[in-house]
Amino acid sequence: MREQLAALPNELKQYLIITGNYWAFTLTDGALRMLVVLYFHQLGYEALAIAMLFLFYEVFGVITNLVGGWLGARLGLNKTMNLGLLLQLVALAMLCAPSHWLTVGFVMTAQALSGIAKDLNKMSAKSAIKYLVPKGHEGESTLYKWVAILTGSKNALKGLGFFLGGVLLTLFGFTGAIFAMLVMLGVVWILSLLTLNADIGKAKNKPKFKTLFSKSRAINLLSFARMCLFASRDVWFVVALPVYLATQFGWQHWWVSGFLACWVIGYGLVQTQAPRITGHKKVGFLPTRQAAMWVTALTLFTCLLATALTLNVFMQLSLLIGLLIFGFIFAVNSSLHSYLIVSFADNDGVSLDVGFYYMANALGRLVGTVLSGWVFQVFGLVACLWVSVALLAMASVTTWSLNKK
Repeated sequence: MREQLAALPNELKQYLIITGNYWAFTLTDGALRMLVVLYFHQLGYEALAIAMLFLFYEVFGVITNLVGGWLGARLGLNKTMNLGLLLQLVALAMLCAPSHWLTVGFVMTAQALSGIAKDLNKMSAKSAIKYLVPKGHEGESTLYKWVAILTGSKNALKGLGFFLGGVLLTLFGFTGAIFAMLVMLGVVWILSLLTLNADIGKAKNKPKFKTLFSKSRAINLLSFARMCLFASRDVWFVVALPVYLATQFGWQHWWVSGFLACWVIGYGLVQTQAPRITGHKKVGFLPTRQAAMWVTALTLFTCLLATALTLNVFMQLSLLIGLLIFGFIFAVNSSLHSYLIVSFADNDGVSLDVGFYYMANALGRLVGTVLSGWVFQVFGLVACLWVSVALLAMASVTTWSLNKK
């Protein structure tokens, strides 16, 4: 095994290290999100107040993706990856503070650092894969497969992180759980500093700051569709759903985190199989058309689910089964999008286009997170679903436009 690893090309070794870092980071990110939601709900915070704890996380995610892509192109993706790990360590260390320090403002600041860290890691990992596959039709097929595996495995680990967060909170309390994650990620960061040394992704021509915004019609349309797609998920998934499961169904914390963990793990596994589900090796495979068809299917299904809950048709059963179907269709959509942005991205300075796209992704999460708290607190979970339908309708129209020349 050691000889086989030693024989791998250096760039591939570097990418495998980046992927390992990304996986380790994802575990702590998923666990931290669930810890914050459940802990502050336990303290009596309302849904909107909990959503506000993630406001800076999402706001700085928007900024980081935009600027981070530029930094990755200028400095190399290894440096942005290590910087992301360091910032996550600082965020975790802040949350180890005494409980009376954990005010809304203090936690929002820590979450801001975590948001920057997460998107530096994501942008670095997603951009690096562009350099590892051959050009041409066979290369595009391989690219789709590798992106799907990376994205899906990341989300499966994020789901495991959700479960980990609930378990750690139950066993060790908030501070103990944060400290355990701090130690684990600290080891990963030290290993990363010692092993990541190649300048993957550094552009040949140093990009100027004004190149941050994409001038590509395809990337602009895809980015807007991505923003709407992720806002449609987070508007009911981030705050509304876990609070609803805890209050209306009376689920304990580890039940909520366990169920959502299974959902995200399943979602990630579906993403890894998206190339096979969409038939990427078939003659005449058109990924943009596939993306349009799948997002339309997601829109129609979410409308059906919202209608069932509006009419109070087997609320618990409809919601749980609906979540599974929604997750399956959403996973295929997300995987197609992740492939398309890497495929559309310019070869020199891939991280610029990928960063712009994930800036839109983060903006969608920001909109969805804020709406999740506000709409749920004022109108309830069903209203969150109808907002999701409206956002998906916009994503559908935009994605169909992507097919037009």
